[in-house]
Amino acid sequence: MEKVIIIGSGPAGYTAALYASRANLSPLLIDGSQPGGQLTTTTEVENFPGFPEGIMGPQLMENMKQQAARFGTRYKNGMVTKVDFSKRPFKLWVDETELIETESVIIATGASAKYGGVPREHELIGRGVSACATCDGFFFKNQEIAVVGGGDSAMEEANFLTKFGKSVTIIHRREEFKASKIMLERAKANPKIHWMMNSVITELEGKDTLTGMKVKNVKTNEEKQYPFTGLFFAIGHTPNTGIFKGILDMDEVGYLKLPVPNRTITNIPGVFAAGDVADHYYRQAISAAGMGCQAAIEAERWLSEHEK
Repeated sequence: MEKVIIIGSGPAGYTAALYASRANLSPLLIDGSQPGGQLTTTTEVENFPGFPEGIMGPQLMENMKQQAARFGTRYKNGMVTKVDFSKRPFKLWVDETELIETESVIIATGASAKYGGVPREHELIGRGVSACATCDGFFFKNQEIAVVGGGDSAMEEANFLTKFGKSVTIIHRREEFKASKIMLERAKANPKIHWMMNSVITELEGKDTLTGMKVKNVKTNEEKQYPFTGLFFAIGHTPNTGIFKGILDMDEVGYLKLPVPNRTITNIPGVFAAGDVADHYYRQAISAAGMGCQAAIEAERWLSEHEK
């Protein structure tokens, strides 16, 4: 019987583990399909406090993991494939076969950025390809940047990237936008933003880093080469909440709902959520870590109140 199980790693999971272990809860963290979370796919992280010279994403996650282990966090490789939160103790199945029971749960399964399905895009993540302008825009000073998308996120990220890039071109496969009128007008008023409608990227160029790309007009089938050295996908995220559907309250996209503002409690007492699995607004490592801290403190206090 576990006191607290943390599902998922990354900044939220590892911070929750650190606080829970220092509260003598001896947490068990099940790391999921991508141990360390999205930061393990990035290169240099310059906006995480405490590292004035920056730190590589995988190293930051390894440091967090070791720090939590120092205070007694235990780690288990595997995927939680099924849960039963109908009564305590809660039941979790790992890799479909192993059953583990626990008094409380912290969910930190995160969200996965959507990419465009362009050949080699994942190979070039952190080498010219990104899904987070706030994280990586600084690295593209005076470069030609392309943003894929047609919603508010694409307009917002394009505007943000004009602070760094020589120019920003929004590539959208349609003529109509899902973006709100105000966001679209703001982007159109920015002289550094250019538009490429009815277009899709067909090929990424460059061996180790992005040096250019081919873009095809879907109406004329005309294909041209462009010297974009930065490519940002702004087509949304998919929260990793599939196993909680029908069990925990979530919005239409799948983000977990937290019924009390500034808290990490879910609709089931004893189950908490932290990081990008519940936060579709900030989506930053530092905000995820902060929520991990909150969830661990809430779990510890909840367990104290419900000790048998």
